[in-house]
Amino acid sequence: MDRTIDYSPLFTTPQPDEVAEYRRATLAARPSGAAEQLVRVATWVIGGLMAVTIGVTIIVPTLVLAVSAASGEVDPMQLVGLVPTIAIVGVAVLIISRGVLSRRHDWQKRLRMARFAEANGLRYEPTSEGPSYPGAIFGIGSSRQVTDHFRTTDDRFLDFGNYRYVTGSGKNRSTHHWGFLALHLDRALPHMLLDSRANNGLLGATNLPAVFSRDQVLSLEGDFDRHFTLYCPAEYERDALYVFTPDLMALLIDEAAPYDVEIIDRWMLVYSARPFPLADPATYQRLLTIVSTVGAKTLTQTDRYVDERVGEFTANVVAPQGQRLRRGVSWATIAVIGVFLFFWLGGILLSSVG
Repeated sequence: MDRTIDYSPLFTTPQPDEVAEYRRATLAARPSGAAEQLVRVATWVIGGLMAVTIGVTIIVPTLVLAVSAASGEVDPMQLVGLVPTIAIVGVAVLIISRGVLSRRHDWQKRLRMARFAEANGLRYEPTSEGPSYPGAIFGIGSSRQVTDHFRTTDDRFLDFGNYRYVTGSGKNRSTHHWGFLALHLDRALPHMLLDSRANNGLLGATNLPAVFSRDQVLSLEGDFDRHFTLYCPAEYERDALYVFTPDLMALLIDEAAPYDVEIIDRWMLVYSARPFPLADPATYQRLLTIVSTVGAKTLTQTDRYVDERVGEFTANVVAPQGQRLRRGVSWATIAVIGVFLFFWLGGILLSSVG
């Protein structure tokens, strides 16, 4: 995006009636809008019934007892027994109220993001189906969905938002959350991955759901290796050096160090280990800065790239051996298996001695 970005809608607080109208229109426009409206009505009905029940069974008797105690008709100590019940009701009301206010606040933020998108030639959707990108975090699990989704409507394709998917079932069911950015490139490139060291876990294990063979790691000059681990296919080391020049490496360190960056086919994909905050101007400014610096430099650096393995004048084709990195096994997984085997064998030896 070469145009000047207008961030002012993210700093403007919409009026309550504007938020309510935006929420109504957004829900009505969804394919499941009617079902969501029925759920909303049912929720209000259930909430109303709960309020009436609490009022009839707890609040009204408590008030009657309080009035009677004040007039001397009953022992005031009888009110002490109602304290736990009153406390429970108060906590329940507080939780419900905070949930309602939180949902309203989220819709206010979504309206701000919709106005930000409109002011900058973007398309915004609160929720949409998960994209089919070829990157490491996509195509996994079920119930794949993007929330707070931005896309360009013209010019070069840019896509960013929060992505989630579900793995496992029952007690092992887990929902995974990511922030992502996808920028379309002009040339097909070998599969290369920059695994950020800033978001790695125990023993330096990658936070990504895909693990790649360590014999594909390429060390680069300077202190770049302190920030990223670069993976590239075997025999594509020279190609990687062609792409990751010192000036591009400096931009990656300055602008994208907290994120994982993957180049695959004709895409540059950026992953955040946590979802991007709703309507946070600093977040969107950083993402768009990555596009205008790292993205722009990647485009100019690769605009003439050709994989010599498929012919000197054949553009946008990468040889099969360079299209995908080889998968590997996590060192953390190996360590866990090693500890398990150690205790298992130790138990066998101790039982045999005994």
